[in-house]
Amino acid sequence: MFVHLHNHTHYSLLDGLTRPKEAIEIAKQQGSPAIAITDHGVLYGVIEFYKAGKEQGIKPLIGCEMYVAPEGRLKKEPHTPINHLTVIAYTTEGYHNLIQLVSKAHLEGFYYKPRVDHGLLKEFHRGLLALSGCLSSEVSEAILAGNMEKALAKIKFYQELFGKENFFLEMMDHPEMQEQLVVRNTLIQLASEANAPLVATNDNHYARREDNTAHDLLLCIQTGKTVQDQNRMKLDGNYSIRSPEEMSSAFADCPEAIQNTVEIASRCSVDIPFGKNLIPMFQTPDGASSKEYLRTLCEAGFLQRYGKSTPAGAKERLEYELGVIHTAGFDTYFLIVHDLVQFAKKEGVIVGPGRGSAAGSIVSYCLNITTVDPLQYGLLFERFLNPDRVSMPDIDIDFDDERRAEVLEYVVKKYGRENVAQIITFGTMAARAAVRDVGRVMGYPYTDVDRLAKLVPPPIQGRHTPLKISIEDDPDLKKAYTEEPKNKSLLDMAMKLEGTVRHAGTHACAVVISKEPLSHYTPLQRPTGEDTGVITQYSMKPLEDLGLLKMDFLGLRNLTILKRAVEIIEDQRGKRIALDDISLDDAETFKLLAAGETTGVFQLESGGMRRYLKELEPTDFNAIIAMVALYRPGPMPWIPMYIKGKHNPSKVKYLHKSFEPFLKETYGVAVYQEQILKITRDFTGMSLGEVDILRKAVGKKDPKLLSEQREKFIEGAIHKKGHPAAFAEKVFDEVIEPFAAYGFNKSHAACYGLIAYQTAYLKANYPTEFMAALLSTDSENTDRVAIEVERNWQGTNRGYR
Repeated sequence: MFVHLHNHTHYSLLDGLTRPKEAIEIAKQQGSPAIAITDHGVLYGVIEFYKAGKEQGIKPLIGCEMYVAPEGRLKKEPHTPINHLTVIAYTTEGYHNLIQLVSKAHLEGFYYKPRVDHGLLKEFHRGLLALSGCLSSEVSEAILAGNMEKALAKIKFYQELFGKENFFLEMMDHPEMQEQLVVRNTLIQLASEANAPLVATNDNHYARREDNTAHDLLLCIQTGKTVQDQNRMKLDGNYSIRSPEEMSSAFADCPEAIQNTVEIASRCSVDIPFGKNLIPMFQTPDGASSKEYLRTLCEAGFLQRYGKSTPAGAKERLEYELGVIHTAGFDTYFLIVHDLVQFAKKEGVIVGPGRGSAAGSIVSYCLNITTVDPLQYGLLFERFLNPDRVSMPDIDIDFDDERRAEVLEYVVKKYGRENVAQIITFGTMAARAAVRDVGRVMGYPYTDVDRLAKLVPPPIQGRHTPLKISIEDDPDLKKAYTEEPKNKSLLDMAMKLEGTVRHAGTHACAVVISKEPLSHYTPLQRPTGEDTGVITQYSMKPLEDLGLLKMDFLGLRNLTILKRAVEIIEDQRGKRIALDDISLDDAETFKLLAAGETTGVFQLESGGMRRYLKELEPTDFNAIIAMVALYRPGPMPWIPMYIKGKHNPSKVKYLHKSFEPFLKETYGVAVYQEQILKITRDFTGMSLGEVDILRKAVGKKDPKLLSEQREKFIEGAIHKKGHPAAFAEKVFDEVIEPFAAYGFNKSHAACYGLIAYQTAYLKANYPTEFMAALLSTDSENTDRVAIEVERNWQGTNRGYR
């Protein structure tokens, strides 16, 4: 038996090729009880790796190949020495110390590489064990310099630091490197002198031996070389996850080095809890509980929103939502969001009417977080917070882009700079990018590579189709692959690199807030290329898995345009426009929309949209919501049917009479996810929470999950509602599956439709002021805007005035 303790995944950016889950799967296939992750100086892939290990029954060992600055991490001068050290956590305390070490390496010691030093290792060594490292380690460099005294001193230093039982001399089997043979033979001698245990590793950089060519190309991408360059960085030999049998054979002269890998794995026990509620505390007035204070705010907001003429079911809806929110433990979450939105509005920062599914909550509406009435527009709470599968709420907020930073600074001051950070993102090689990268480093002519890359189908609704599927499904790409050997070679390599992490960046708007310093939960670093600011090393999904509060603070230029237009109107006409009070049945606005005069109008200014608006001749706000939802690659073919139904509603037909109440507003076309949820609930007797799980299964296109949900749908339709089996199958296959995949979130469409309407209203009724505001914010399109301003100056009788 053998355990790999030195593994680089693709989170060792452009140096490792293995996916974390792939490493776990190979360990399981090989019969190993455990495997480690030890990426260069980072912990990016730890949560993904840990969860995969737990799911597969393979113990995930959490480590890092650290960069050590022997002269101190604060010394940042040219030619400052740097060494490698392999560190693995064997307790949960060790995991947290590893987070501290990696964070400080980035925040304090970064100089080309994230560096720790001996002082930091002494401070945060508890729960960690160390392997002496590769050829770049302090021990190996001393050996290669012929200084055995120094090598022995380094070994004793680390034995004293970590404890004799926690420091191992790391041996590798890469016989193609003469230096490796020297170090390996010498370590056996030094182990005896220092009474230090030996351990065998392989410095894995890719999963399987046949991946070595793809990995070579990856290194070329990293270094900007081509495979024709003779002096490029290259790993000759086998740096794959070799089998236990192969490793045992390679270290037949030193079997204890193999046995010690298993011993180390058996000692490691790290627990990373998931699903905890790590939402920060919120200070409520008069000692009220979060539950009590949330109710107080909602009841006051309810009265303000609805007055004494309460819509049917409104109070029951509020009670239901408050119950679900409290049961899920999210009272504080809503208080936090309410507080920062009210701060923004009090300070005069324009806040959007809502974004995403949060507008489906009457609690959000009563708290003035959103401004679209979910009851009036048939928006669903379960699309936002599913009581049948509770996960952290996700309220994203748009602010005018000039003052978004003020809201962020308020959050930092309120919750502490150590408790707030932006979130890292990872850019991966998509299909076309992989083709271009691989073609370049293989030395192919640019024109040939460009021609081949353009054959790769573009993303659909932001989703990239895997190259393998495109080659099978696209006739032109398939022909290029099968008939031209050079293309086949390039595409084969591109498929191996596709999906590999290429770079790290900062999420444009995501912020994480915790009740304790974030370094308790996630390693931290500086944004790439910057000396200030802090971002997490765990991306959005791992942070959510841990239970941390994530929010999106988006800067929206159109809100800035609205703000400036209102200011100009007040300055020039002495009239103050309250955006929330604008009438939604303004005749001039609909004349403008029907004329397609929508330059500068949010969401509605593209050429195709203007053409459709002219055909549609919208006469109410619901039509704007529908167009925002329909004008996307998936559902766009249904726009003519929607327009036809709008002009001749008596000709609209429904597959089943029970669908009419839900599809009447969109003339028989299923536009919104909410419609699919309601139809499914009515047709099968499933709860809205169950139906939302079905919707997600359709969206993920997971065959196993989709099959399970299809069966559940058909069973409910037959046994609960008495529909014939053949008809139930027809409804799922022809209505539910296609439209659930393409359907848009009506909550989001309603909110963005409102911004679209507001911009159209100002343009229709105050064209000069609006276009002046647009010109002042659109530096990239000044010519286009100036032409529109000139047209407005020439007269107002333009068919919509």
